[in-house]
Amino acid sequence: MTTSANVTWQEGVVERRQRWDSIGQRGATVWFTGLPASGKSTIAAAVEGELVRAGRVAYRLDGDNLRHGVCGDLGFTAADRDRNVRRTAEVARLFADAGLVALVSVVSPYAEARAFARDVHERDGLRFIEVYVNTPIEICVQRDPKGLYARAKAGELRGFTGVDDPYEPPRSPDVELCCLEVDVAVERVLDALDGPGGGAGDE
Repeated sequence: MTTSANVTWQEGVVERRQRWDSIGQRGATVWFTGLPASGKSTIAAAVEGELVRAGRVAYRLDGDNLRHGVCGDLGFTAADRDRNVRRTAEVARLFADAGLVALVSVVSPYAEARAFARDVHERDGLRFIEVYVNTPIEICVQRDPKGLYARAKAGELRGFTGVDDPYEPPRSPDVELCCLEVDVAVERVLDALDGPGGGAGDE
């Protein structure tokens, strides 16, 4: 973990358990990874909707949305993609510490950066669920809602994941979703979230 020079961690007067008790749930991060156009954002948005309808506090951190602000200064080089994931992981960790369910949907193509995301949560005693949206690239290309695969194949975009930049699939994701209907995928994710160590209650 990198820290700035000449700074000291400032402890507050409210403990995590008090924060979580105040809203009646435990914090956690659900991290959706997969190729562009795999369906990560669609599933994450649907999970967020189900959680909020059930009276739970959740917030979706979408990769495109974060690049409108928090990560807006980053490009798409390998180094910037790594920074993007690490920065997003730190934001999600804060949300989870506050007691929210953070739903992160980012391509996050590199295994090392995803391992960092898990580590910063687990070192802090926070739950981290990696969801691999394993949609074959052929289907992603067919969907291509933003036209990015077509532009990459035409040479208009360089370093596009799945075309001329690699995607390193998770070896042991907590949940793997393979071409499921959205409602079935949502159910699978909620089952994992509410499994051992999940749900509402004490720390």
